[in-house]
Amino acid sequence: MLEKEFKYYLNNQDELLKKFNGRFIVIKGDKVLGDYSTEIEALSETRKSHEVGTFLIQHCTPGSNSYTETYHSRVVLNA
Repeated sequence: MLEKEFKYYLNNQDELLKKFNGRFIVIKGDKVLGDYSTEIEALSETRKSHEVGTFLIQHCTPGSNSYTETYHSRVVLNA
């Protein structure tokens, strides 16, 4: 899921860095929809017009450090 968007980021990382370095960019397909100062802002603004799960939020930074994804769950397990 979102492989196309991530490949777009990887293939265009150098150019994207020139324009969006340090920003959180929203990618859908092969297009940057917007750039934001925080991941939360990127999500809250983009979800107003696009369904969650149909776009990638990527921290635009040099190298591969920003490739790691963290997922949070609201699941509570009772023993």
